[in-house]
Amino acid sequence: TQFVYFYTMNLFYSSNINVPQTVLGVEESKHIIRVLRKTENDEILFTDGKGFFYECRITDANPKRCVIEVINKEEGMDIYGCKLHIAIAPTKNITRLETFLEKATEIGIQDITPLICHQSERKEVKIERLQKIIISAMKQSLKSKLPKLNNAIKFEQFVKNDFLGQKFIAYIDNGVKMQLSDCMKPNEDTLILIGPEGDFSKEEVKLATSLGYIPVSLGKSRLRTETAGIVACHTVSMINT
Repeated sequence: TQFVYFYTMNLFYSSNINVPQTVLGVEESKHIIRVLRKTENDEILFTDGKGFFYECRITDANPKRCVIEVINKEEGMDIYGCKLHIAIAPTKNITRLETFLEKATEIGIQDITPLICHQSERKEVKIERLQKIIISAMKQSLKSKLPKLNNAIKFEQFVKNDFLGQKFIAYIDNGVKMQLSDCMKPNEDTLILIGPEGDFSKEEVKLATSLGYIPVSLGKSRLRTETAGIVACHTVSMINT
């Protein structure tokens, strides 16, 4: 059974949880011992970001190398049978992209790729900072699975990659009548492309559709890039619920 007190505990993250004992790094040790004032024999909850939760007990409350002992290990409930991958153009204001990463992680997403498009106003992103946003959102929303953040890639290169599943490109055009919610199939791996502030170019749309991407609308409203990404993520989540 799931730990009954999940929702009353802070969730911590370490990509390498060893059984029976794990020595934590300086940053996590300092946060647990100095900031949260945890002491020896206190119980804390960890995830490895790979789909498991670990109920642990502090055996050495050292703020530089805290030692924890695993008491119990359980698989998380946020492991889905299908995967959602959203490739999204980084926004000019990076905080808007960070908002998307946070909300998509909370809702449930498995893969994220920053997509450099013809009309992108931002051509580079700092993956390390974005990774911290995702980790923080995973812990806050009590997820056991850490979404994979891929390196930024050019649109033309990305769409030529193989993908075994349904593929969509979301953009604004009077000719695009089909809603994502009406055409996507539940319980199948799904890839959705979200364009920059200036949207995809005609050439990009033409290339994507020639490679099997289905043009879709995300509704009647004109959405910001990060909002479009959140709406797409929520739509897929609702259909797969």
